[in-house]
Amino acid sequence: MPQLVFLPHPVFCPEGAVVEAPSGKSICDVMLENDIEIEHACDRVCACTTCHVLVREGFDSLNEPEEKEEDMLDKAWGLEAVSRLSCQAIVGAEDLVVEIPKYTINHAAEKNH
Repeated sequence: MPQLVFLPHPVFCPEGAVVEAPSGKSICDVMLENDIEIEHACDRVCACTTCHVLVREGFDSLNEPEEKEEDMLDKAWGLEAVSRLSCQAIVGAEDLVVEIPKYTINHAAEKNH
């Protein structure tokens, strides 16, 4: 069973976490099942970017992103080549190292008002 390492994030996972997850689950579902309460404003239907993550290791083992996800990612804060929407990124057979970005587009908007 693949091991997912979540790097520390000051809000969602201050200590970081290491969990095992079966292949075929989304990274978002794995986080929520392990009390890492990442935002998922659209209820995991690929209609926002609040569950954006950076897959630092194991990126190529994930399913290919569909066009809808790629279009949504264009709106994500801090977009990188290893960015995925965690609700769409399906765990494969390899271990992953996942970073939750410091901000989401929601955080950036809320801080400026």
